[in-house]
Amino acid sequence: MPFTRRIESEFEAQYLSELTEIAKKANHIDPELYKKYNVMRGLRKADSTGVLVGLTNIGNVHGYIMDEGEKVPVAGRLRYRGIDVIDIVDGFQRDKRFGYNEVAYLLLFGSLPNEGQLKHFRGMLDACRDLPEGFMENMILKAPTPNIMNSLARSVLASYSYDADPDSIDIKNVLRQCIELISRFTTFVAYGYQAKGHFYDNKSLVIHKPQAGMSTAENFLYMIRPDSAFTRLEAETLDLALVLHAEHGGGNNSTFALHVVSSSDTDTYSAIAAAVGSLKGPKHGGANIKVSGMIEDIKAGVKDWNDDDEISNYLGKIIRKEAFDGAGLIYGMGHAVYTYSDPRAVVLRNKAEELAASKSCLDEYNLLRSVERLTQAVFAQVKGGNKIMAANVDLYSGFVYNLLNIPKELYTPIFAISRIAGWSAHRIEEIICGGRIMRPAYKSVSEERPFIPLADR
Repeated sequence: MPFTRRIESEFEAQYLSELTEIAKKANHIDPELYKKYNVMRGLRKADSTGVLVGLTNIGNVHGYIMDEGEKVPVAGRLRYRGIDVIDIVDGFQRDKRFGYNEVAYLLLFGSLPNEGQLKHFRGMLDACRDLPEGFMENMILKAPTPNIMNSLARSVLASYSYDADPDSIDIKNVLRQCIELISRFTTFVAYGYQAKGHFYDNKSLVIHKPQAGMSTAENFLYMIRPDSAFTRLEAETLDLALVLHAEHGGGNNSTFALHVVSSSDTDTYSAIAAAVGSLKGPKHGGANIKVSGMIEDIKAGVKDWNDDDEISNYLGKIIRKEAFDGAGLIYGMGHAVYTYSDPRAVVLRNKAEELAASKSCLDEYNLLRSVERLTQAVFAQVKGGNKIMAANVDLYSGFVYNLLNIPKELYTPIFAISRIAGWSAHRIEEIICGGRIMRPAYKSVSEERPFIPLADR
């Protein structure tokens, strides 16, 4: 693969190391100053609740109530446009239909579609799934990347060049752009994945065109698998995961990034690419990959997966930083908002059990259940206190993707395929309701210094 010139000589490398230390020193701020000036790092208060920076009518994440200044845990609830996501899932599962396109409509337009509206919306998505002429060859295959999230971000930005009216923020135009992106994200990711496999992993290049009449989940499985084969249960499970990740309020990092960038009145592609860049970060979109690695480590370190004492002992080692990655975290447990339960985890767990049974993997599923059941007590024993720690959706999403034989490099891109619906809704909401460019305050703590002429430095 062609690369631009990098710093390679011994002199350059040594000088870069020296510059690195200088940069670290110049950019260090005493942590005590954050306390002195009451700076809420990460836009979080001392009790870990978020700083209120906006209003939204799209998604509501509810995991606690405030009672006389104290955070009181409650059962988790996630609502899309005011409707409980559990009721949404029950509705489309009961009718044995796929739900993601229906949820995308709900997030964009504020209400559930009737049969006619849903049919027309599906038709719009079907009409847009193919990429513009020359896009795949010039924007994906000619510049492949080992990271599919970077490929996705570049595809989003490149879409600007294929749009006859890319800059207008008239809502009709933005809505058109968003519908096209919702439709094409599966194609962007699938083709980016195939390019990565061919150019970096020496695999055959297999390109399947998206199929009209298929759901978003079906199309994705069809395009990433060499034989395009999948079962109904596999597609249903992936569709459920897409529904559960489609929206999570305005305060998550990628959606907030989209609000910030959109508030400058920039184009849709720049705003969505910023959200993709945020989601790529392992602190945001890569959590289920960490869970998968941790579970593999537990499977190797625990001989009897049915022995609670042995599992608890190993979880204690992880918390004490004696096992896995040394971070002391049980990935997939705990959440910034949810306390007693994450409704997404509850719903996905049930489908994960069904899929695990179909693939003879119930032993591994039961191990996950044991991790969920035992972690809080082990954490209290090692760390003390009585912190409430429920499973979050990442504990089961990585497991589900593994059962679907989806490579780990696609876990976060799948998150993006889902979340583009929520991002699009928030993009439109910011344009209509925002009105002011976001510009929070930063206090300078630098000392005044005189300018020194070059000859005297």
